[in-house]
Amino acid sequence: MKSTVQDLRIRPLSEVDLSRVIAIDERLTGHYRPEIWERRVAYYLRRDAEACPVAELGGKVVGFMFSDVRAGEFGLEEKTGWIERFGVDPDYQGRSIGRRLFEAVLETLAERDVVMLRTLVDPKEADLASFLRAVGFQDAPLVALEMRVHAEQRRQGKP
Repeated sequence: MKSTVQDLRIRPLSEVDLSRVIAIDERLTGHYRPEIWERRVAYYLRRDAEACPVAELGGKVVGFMFSDVRAGEFGLEEKTGWIERFGVDPDYQGRSIGRRLFEAVLETLAERDVVMLRTLVDPKEADLASFLRAVGFQDAPLVALEMRVHAEQRRQGKP
């Protein structure tokens, strides 16, 4: 019998989810990056696994969303929820799994008196930005700035 979205289970992240998070990321990005995900999963398990739901269908993790609560960063004193990373296995997209993960994050963060929810999106990720707008995100008045640190600067420890 094929699993339906009604059978979808949203639950907190656990250590056993690491291999599926890596696999979903690889399917989405085309890059195998276990070292990144080992660090991120360990971080979120220590920080707040309840704010990092995974979507499980038929016993298989098919999506994840990692978030946490911070205050006082970047001069933003309000209690802010940050969604850092998320993904839904391409074979399961279009079934409202991302929306269900987002709703779980929103519920958890609202219980923690979060005032604002933020995330960052690469302008090249139009589908991702479209999803985030569909669940209620709006363009922020913040400006992200960046500067590349060249290899010789990193070796010398100089700006």
